[in-house]
Amino acid sequence: MLTAESFDMVQRTLRMAGMVAAAVIIFGPLSSLVIWSFAEKWYWPHLFPQQTGLFYWAKVMQGDLLRALTDGFLIAVVVTVLTLVITIPLAYVLARLPIPFKPLILMIFLLPQAFPQLPVFVNSTTLLYQVNLGGKLGGVVLIHMVGALVFAVWTMTAVFKSVPEALEEAAINLGASRFKAFFSVSLPLATPGIIASTLLVFLYSLDEFTGTLLVGSPFVLTLPVYMYRTSVGYELQVASISALMLMLPGIVLLVLLERYMKSEYLSMFGRI
Repeated sequence: MLTAESFDMVQRTLRMAGMVAAAVIIFGPLSSLVIWSFAEKWYWPHLFPQQTGLFYWAKVMQGDLLRALTDGFLIAVVVTVLTLVITIPLAYVLARLPIPFKPLILMIFLLPQAFPQLPVFVNSTTLLYQVNLGGKLGGVVLIHMVGALVFAVWTMTAVFKSVPEALEEAAINLGASRFKAFFSVSLPLATPGIIASTLLVFLYSLDEFTGTLLVGSPFVLTLPVYMYRTSVGYELQVASISALMLMLPGIVLLVLLERYMKSEYLSMFGRI
């Protein structure tokens, strides 16, 4: 029969084994990226590289990766700003006012994600080339916003829905206009949710691949497209380095997202 001390030891052992298994599952694939990024010569059946160094890191820094990184961040920032400008007032109206056909309006923003992305992006690409936006940063920004608006509208509508309307009504009763009540009451309270929505949109744009490849290729280069090109060319070291550089900002932003995304925002998705 197990004593209390033995039972605690078994629990600690199982917990430790679970943590080790989770670490292997999560970091195992990532460790291969790190190894490949430093491998200069690695052939089967050797388990580890026969030669390591910084040759491919130097090659990447002298190539198109920095341009891909710069263009990708620029596009993500522009997409995020434009999306916020459009969706903050729209989400507030959808959350507060009894406008007709509200479910239909929300469903329209959801449609790009309801169908396979490839045909949606192919049709959008055809339209963008007709208005001379194909192969340009402006066209890539617009194709990113097709998906970004889905995250922003639904998330921010839930955020404003979670802000008690009674607080705005109290401000209005004290003499504030609807406009002033929004900026002095609702917007400050919704700021954490807006930050969370901003991070979602930025991450989506930074990682978006299909639309960028169809609309921007061959003139607009972002990290996902750069990684795809190097992978197709079997440049595993270069692809691994670009994957690591794409992963790092995603990890940082996801940690920030976990801080700002509150449970009450998620609970409002069923009420909008």
